[in-house]
Amino acid sequence: MDALATLFQAQNSVFFIAIVAMFGLIVGSFLNVVIHRLPIMLENTWRHECEEFLGLTSPPQETSTRFDLIFPDSHCPSCQHPIRAYENIPVVSYVLLGGKCSQCKAPISLRYPLIEITSALVSSIVAWKFGPSWQTACALCLSWCLICLSAIDIDRRLLPDAIVLPLLWLGLIISLLDIFTDSRSSIIGAVIGYVSLWSVFKFFKMVTGKEGMGYGDFKLLALFGAWLGWQSLLLVLLLSSLVGSFIGVAMIALCKHDRSVPIPFGPYLSAAGWIAMLWGDGITAWYFRLAGIQ
Repeated sequence: MDALATLFQAQNSVFFIAIVAMFGLIVGSFLNVVIHRLPIMLENTWRHECEEFLGLTSPPQETSTRFDLIFPDSHCPSCQHPIRAYENIPVVSYVLLGGKCSQCKAPISLRYPLIEITSALVSSIVAWKFGPSWQTACALCLSWCLICLSAIDIDRRLLPDAIVLPLLWLGLIISLLDIFTDSRSSIIGAVIGYVSLWSVFKFFKMVTGKEGMGYGDFKLLALFGAWLGWQSLLLVLLLSSLVGSFIGVAMIALCKHDRSVPIPFGPYLSAAGWIAMLWGDGITAWYFRLAGIQ
């Protein structure tokens, strides 16, 4: 009976992970839309606000074109061919179309299936780690948003408040339920997360006269402080610095990356925070054992 119960649980676990992975693929397709459109939406909003502030009036238009995450429908940027439903199946459509538009044969960026696959893989790991629980639901939401933030930061050197700030508040709210940490640790973590990088930023600017990072990085670390508590912040910073240093050196050595061109720190913070969310306690315990503290 015990063996049958174990087998049943294993089958249910595999089924649950598979369902979450498939859902992650679908979400990944929407993430591609957010990654492309959200920065443009923000730029349009900022331009309009600047025009209003400066008293500039745009010429009247008979029709205003709506542009958001829903409209207009997805289309080929080269020939404006509308993307049909069967041409928008995550990963599958890209493979069947040979990575090209069905009409004009213009190449489709490899990023689209990569984001979808990444979303599915990340989702399945979260499901495997936490199982059917509130932790999985919350961790999936954070993971998908981190994928968006990382891709946008790579493209635009921008971590949009429209994503970061709602996530920060969500981390504070779920701390009331002790899903990842308690409220006291969450609030302290949000404060320390922001102030710590802000202090480094101010000191670096005072010494060098340059800005070493953006304000979005402060908010992102505050976000992880809110979700995981202040106890995880040092681990997040160490992991992000380690990964960032390794990739930065590799880009300079292998890809001839210009040292004067800044490398976005958001993706490294995102990866480190995600790792800390899943395995932070284990990594910390392993380090303490290695150091002979425990």
